[in-house]
Amino acid sequence: MKNISNISLIGKKVLIRVDFNVPLDEYFNITDDSRIQAALPTIRKVMKDGGKAIIMSHLGRPKNGFEERFSLKHTVKHLSDLLETPVRFSSDCIGENTIADIANMENGDVLVLENLRFYTEEKSGDIGFTKQLANLGDVYVNDAFGTAHRAHASTAIIADYFPNTKYFGLLLSNEIISLKTALEKPKRPFTAIIGGAKITGKIDVITSLFDKVDNLIIGGGMAYTFAKAMGGNIGNSLVEDEKIELAKTLIADAKEKGVQLLLPSDSVNADDFNNNATIQNSAITNVPSGFMGLDIGSESITCFSNAILESKTIIWNGPMGVFEMENFSNGTKKIGEAICKATENGAFSLVGGGDSVAAVKQFGFADKVSYISTGGGAMLEYLEGKELPGVVAIQE
Repeated sequence: MKNISNISLIGKKVLIRVDFNVPLDEYFNITDDSRIQAALPTIRKVMKDGGKAIIMSHLGRPKNGFEERFSLKHTVKHLSDLLETPVRFSSDCIGENTIADIANMENGDVLVLENLRFYTEEKSGDIGFTKQLANLGDVYVNDAFGTAHRAHASTAIIADYFPNTKYFGLLLSNEIISLKTALEKPKRPFTAIIGGAKITGKIDVITSLFDKVDNLIIGGGMAYTFAKAMGGNIGNSLVEDEKIELAKTLIADAKEKGVQLLLPSDSVNADDFNNNATIQNSAITNVPSGFMGLDIGSESITCFSNAILESKTIIWNGPMGVFEMENFSNGTKKIGEAICKATENGAFSLVGGGDSVAAVKQFGFADKVSYISTGGGAMLEYLEGKELPGVVAIQE
């Protein structure tokens, strides 16, 4: 794979597209620095080589140019602390001031450019804007898996201006290797766990996985649409009535393709959407009126865990319930524990998607799975079998 591991970057101006789209609190403090941490190996490689690391990223979804809450200057001090070296900031990402800031860099320096998305031209892939970015560097490195599914100026189009000096960063190459390990030659049994609130957004993933996996576990809010499709009563549980027929089709497709589709058999229910609500358990097809299902029950946990423990390859995207509330976190926690145990026994486990990653961290499982993906949307599109523009741009 064409990454920066075996090249020398001494004296080079290295444009690194990272994903510093991190959450900030009301005082602009970073509340989760995972994405910054993930980019450190690539930045350190450039620094160690004596290159000039020019950091490009977006943050949030600004709509009308500069917005204080989306400025990347809020990441600079923390990045400096992590790298244990002063990191400078450029108040723009193109233009004379930015060119001057780069001209003042010494070998080994790190400079963070302002938010790319303060320019609408970033998302539209404007050629003029792309050229201005490209002119800032000698080498282009894409290390942003979280935006690899976007054909934006800095994630894909810019690579055309570096025909012989474009590379994957260490994070992005590891992401691709991990996904290929899971999907292209998986050790079997191969189990995928798909959770989350809605079938919408996961349809193509589920359909694609039917051609790859031995077991497909469904959890989270979307399970109640399947339960209703099977003729069940689901009370006030989340349901996509317009997806009932699709759920029936997916159940039939799994059977036709010889995939074991594992749906929850029981449900932990509440009379209100809060942690202090009245709780009762039932079959998932018999949720009482006035109650909503917020987690999988003990029978489902046992069934799902048994399938996971027998697996040699595991992909997990999406929680089993509303794990943010302690009383409805058990399903997600127990499935996570089963994945950790299977990993300890030699399985390859890949966790991706914002909520899944948050759950893994919340329960202390981060160092007990094989790989945690930094890109939810990009991972889903890869699982769907789609080409990722940010990856293709480097490979061409």
